[in-house]
Amino acid sequence: MENNYFTHESAFVDEGCTIGDGTKIWHFSHIMSKCVIGTNCNIGQNVVISPEVVLGNNVKVQNNVSIYTGVTCDDDVFLGPSCVFTNVTNPRSAVNRRGSYAKTHVGKGASIGANATIVCGHDIGEFAFIGAGAVVTKNVPAYALLAGNPARQLGWMSEYGHRLQFDAKGKATCPESGQMYEMRNNLVTRIA
Repeated sequence: MENNYFTHESAFVDEGCTIGDGTKIWHFSHIMSKCVIGTNCNIGQNVVISPEVVLGNNVKVQNNVSIYTGVTCDDDVFLGPSCVFTNVTNPRSAVNRRGSYAKTHVGKGASIGANATIVCGHDIGEFAFIGAGAVVTKNVPAYALLAGNPARQLGWMSEYGHRLQFDAKGKATCPESGQMYEMRNNLVTRIA
């Protein structure tokens, strides 16, 4: 059976993986066993995707990213160069914790900047925006903008990646798309 995805000759895809049509896996990357990767994903150079990781459709993984067991990403997620996910909260070389990986879920459309670290056991909400070099140590709400070490929330982002400015009524409009957002109880939702 012919694959409907591209794998560079220097990349390795272990047996038991499911990889969607149109996906591209570039130089020196390794997709380990039992991974599920959706359609039209782009896996950059020197990427490691550990066993049982799940990536949705149209996920962009830039060069030198490490995605460890326990991570799932919804559709349209962007993982910036050299970002990394952890999977054990208290690693020790002499202690095997392979059975106690913490789960991390990245919601639809979220972006994680270059060199960011996502400490395991925390969820990233849909369309959240994690700045370059941030160290995420807690759950991130949908549409939140975080930066720093440890990461702190600086505001809110639209689905098109623009900072949202809310008026006195708790409404904001994306300057590029015209999409409208509402803030209630310190949570943001798209309303139109």
